[in-house]
Amino acid sequence: MNIGTAKPTLAERWRVPHHLLDLVDPDASFSVAEFIRAAHLVLGDLADRGGVALLVGGTGLWLRAVAAGLDVDASPADATLRAVLEAELATDGVEALARRLTAEAPLTAARTDLRNPRRVVRALEIVRLRGDGPPVAALGYGGPALRLNLALDPEINRAWIERRAIGQLDAGLPEEAARLRQEFGSNLRSFSAIGYQEAFDLLDGRIDRAGFLAVNVGRNVAFARRQRTWFRGDAFGDEQVELDAADDPFQGAIRAVRRFLGDERLS
Repeated sequence: MNIGTAKPTLAERWRVPHHLLDLVDPDASFSVAEFIRAAHLVLGDLADRGGVALLVGGTGLWLRAVAAGLDVDASPADATLRAVLEAELATDGVEALARRLTAEAPLTAARTDLRNPRRVVRALEIVRLRGDGPPVAALGYGGPALRLNLALDPEINRAWIERRAIGQLDAGLPEEAARLRQEFGSNLRSFSAIGYQEAFDLLDGRIDRAGFLAVNVGRNVAFARRQRTWFRGDAFGDEQVELDAADDPFQGAIRAVRRFLGDERLS
């Protein structure tokens, strides 16, 4: 899934060490709890060596999970129960399960995105196993965390998204999707990542190149909008700095990190 996820190239990884890439195959499950544990091992090793880690990419939830913590260790899991709930989701729909969650566990429902099927199923699973109640306090990364927020005009962002989509097409995303589908099929949860379903549609002739770009760009623009909303509403990080992504933010980021750490480790 190198092209569809915009994975750093080998040349980029040679220039700057990257961690937590290629951890599992596309058909393997990988939870946020497993990601937190893997990230903390890397962060601990870097701290022991006096290094500075840059946590980038991914969804806001997973970034927050590492920096501020989630109650993943205190949240029980039961694969059989989850399978039952997912079957009920397929039959009854997310609205019915959301109403059930609200009736059975109002405290949990109040902090759950009731439009997100995965969140609703997971919340019901936890409630059935642990009951309703306030969230369990969680410990995140123990070191200082500076959050760099990259702001970008939505129209410029859309242009960048379109350029990225064209680049992925030209780099061989349909061919990558074809190889993955041949090995794993087309119904893996990991293939819900933006790019793959529209690549499958392109391969099967349901859309053409222009259709691919329209769907891909539209999905990415909507995702970027949700991310902006999410990050505005979440205050994790010991300090936040706003940077203009269109105005060469690199030097501003370096200055902010040096000031935050009180040293010159970034050069």
